[in-house]
Amino acid sequence: MDTEDTTELRNPFPSPPSHYTKYTSHNLSLLKLLRERAPDDPNPNQHEILKDQSDVPDWPLVQLEKPRVDWILEEPDAYYEVYGDRWFVKEKIPSLAELGGNQLYPADPAIDRRPALRSILRSILVAHSSLMGSLLTPPPTSAEVPPEWQRHVEWINVLSQNLMAAANDLRPVQARGNLEAMMRRQLELRKEETKQLHECVIQLC
Repeated sequence: MDTEDTTELRNPFPSPPSHYTKYTSHNLSLLKLLRERAPDDPNPNQHEILKDQSDVPDWPLVQLEKPRVDWILEEPDAYYEVYGDRWFVKEKIPSLAELGGNQLYPADPAIDRRPALRSILRSILVAHSSLMGSLLTPPPTSAEVPPEWQRHVEWINVLSQNLMAAANDLRPVQARGNLEAMMRRQLELRKEETKQLHECVIQLC
């Protein structure tokens, strides 16, 4: 795939695929007739089977068939690609370790992560204090030796990635909690409105 095609795939508003012009009413009718005459043949000779039809294309008509979704679902990590991006059929938030990071908290969501996150938070405070102290030391005389503050910055970066990744893992739980709270509030409002209606009816009677 050349650079122009790759750019087109990454375009947020890409042009239709070039083969969309093949999906004409005539070609779809030929495909339907082909499948009626050769239902079990995966590679039918369309020119021989459709010799009584006109304008039979040179390219295989089976290209117009819908993709087999069941084939995709049989894969262990089922995915599909749209405009150059890969999307998994079953939505899954990749862990920090799967993204290539150094994960410092348990990967199993059933394990309580609070002790590990508290340790990470304390490590950030210690690393920040060490970073402030390293800024007061003179730089190394050799260019090959990295400065001490650089090591602390890299470690703080790793710790911050773990905090953000753990927070992102809790977003589904937060969304469910917000939804439950919203539904409880709506129920309370309806109860209040119903109570006010009953009071109005009693006053009118």
